[in-house]
Amino acid sequence: MGHREDLLTGAKRCLEEKGWSRTTARDIVAASGANLASIGYHYGSKDALMREALFASMSDWADDVQRSFEADEPVGGGRDAGLRERFETRWTRVLELFDKHQGVWRSQLEAILQVRHDPELRAAFGRAQPEGRQGLVGMVHGVDESEVDEETSRVMGSFYMTLVSGMIVQMAIDPDLMPSAHDLVEAMRRILGDAPEAAPEAPEAPETPATPEAPAAPEAPAS
Repeated sequence: MGHREDLLTGAKRCLEEKGWSRTTARDIVAASGANLASIGYHYGSKDALMREALFASMSDWADDVQRSFEADEPVGGGRDAGLRERFETRWTRVLELFDKHQGVWRSQLEAILQVRHDPELRAAFGRAQPEGRQGLVGMVHGVDESEVDEETSRVMGSFYMTLVSGMIVQMAIDPDLMPSAHDLVEAMRRILGDAPEAAPEAPEAPETPATPEAPAAPEAPAS
C-alpha cells in the first residue's frame, strides 16, 4: 500500500482503539508508519483524514453485516421470508456485529456531537444519509440497494437509521440493556395493535325492580 492507504488504515485503527476525540495526528502517524507531512499532502488535514476514515469504517461494518447475512441465508431471512421474519433474523445479526465494531460506533457518536461546531463534518454526515438509508433497507429486506426506491428509502430507511442511532447511544451507556430484535418486533406489534386483545366484558344489566302487586279488592259485605 502507498502512504495514502496506510494513513487511512492507521486512522481507522485509531478510531477503533482511541476514539474520535482522543486521536491525534501523531497517533495516526504511529499507527500507519507514515509521516506528519504525508497527512497534509494526501488529505489536506488531519480532520479530513478522520472524516474519511470514519465513513470508511462504517462501510466496513456494512460489508461485514452483508457477508454475515449471505453466510446465514440457508437458515432463513432471505427473499422468501416475510418482512417481520427477515427483520428479526437480520437485526439479530446486526446487533451481534455492533459489539464487534463498537469502537467505530463510539467514534461515530463522538463525531455526531461535534457537528454543531464543524460544518464540514455536518455536511459529510448529510451526504452519507441517503446512501446509508438505502443500504439499511437493502440489508434488512434482502434486496440489492439499487432496487430500493426513494419512498421506501425515506420511510423505511429513516426508521432503520433511527434504530441504529438509538442502539449506538444505548450501547455507549450500557450494552446489557440493549433490546433484542425480538423485543423490537414485539414493541412494534403492540404499537400497531397487532396483538389480539380480549373483548371487554359486557357490563351486567341492572336488575329490573319487581313490580309491586296491586292491593286486593275489598270483599263485598254479606247480605
